[in-house]
Amino acid sequence: MNPIRVMLVDDQHLLRAGFAMLIGSQPDMEVVAEAGNGARAVELVRERPVDVILMDVRMPIKDGIAATQEILAMADGGEVPATRIVVLTTFDTDEYAFVALKAGAAGFLLKDVPPEALLASIRQVHEGGSVIAPTTTRRLLEHVGPMLDASESPEHPRDRARRAGLTDRETEILLEIAAGRSNQEVAGRMFLSEATVKTHVRRILAKLGTRDRVQAVIWAYEHGVVGPAAARDD
Repeated sequence: MNPIRVMLVDDQHLLRAGFAMLIGSQPDMEVVAEAGNGARAVELVRERPVDVILMDVRMPIKDGIAATQEILAMADGGEVPATRIVVLTTFDTDEYAFVALKAGAAGFLLKDVPPEALLASIRQVHEGGSVIAPTTTRRLLEHVGPMLDASESPEHPRDRARRAGLTDRETEILLEIAAGRSNQEVAGRMFLSEATVKTHVRRILAKLGTRDRVQAVIWAYEHGVVGPAAARDD
């Protein structure tokens, strides 16, 4: 099995060195490129295939948001191989992190993430999952709530979900995802098998046209299915 190819993008050389040492110690992953700003990251992605990018959001020349948007647009257009991006932040209420998530990043991590959590996150996004930590995700979305174009429709949140094609069960699972719960946790709370939850999640993503769980949560907040708008309607 080929190792996971990781790119590190951060203007702090010492942080990149620390992450590179940790990742390089794993038999199933390797650091194939490093960049000190977003512009260089875009150049490197054009030169070599990368599976997972750890992307800082605040950098000189080109920040992580612009780089994320450009790289994912290139991947969607077939210019470069598909890659997954995880944004790195210093604070869990970083508005820039939210914008990067909305742009298509697979998740976000705090820079002081424990080593084992960083490695698990790289493996998780490489397998098609997303990094959506319960507490930090809720605080982030609450903090940037005013930035969302939440629906002003008088519809009940569940009616909005039905209009998007979601069944009541799928809506319930979307709410669980928005609360930051894993498939295993959702299965336990709803007395379902984990395989059944995974099937429902795949259907939710397909119906909403979202690439992963993070994008589905953002959709739910933007359309008032969860968050302040939903609270007003209940």
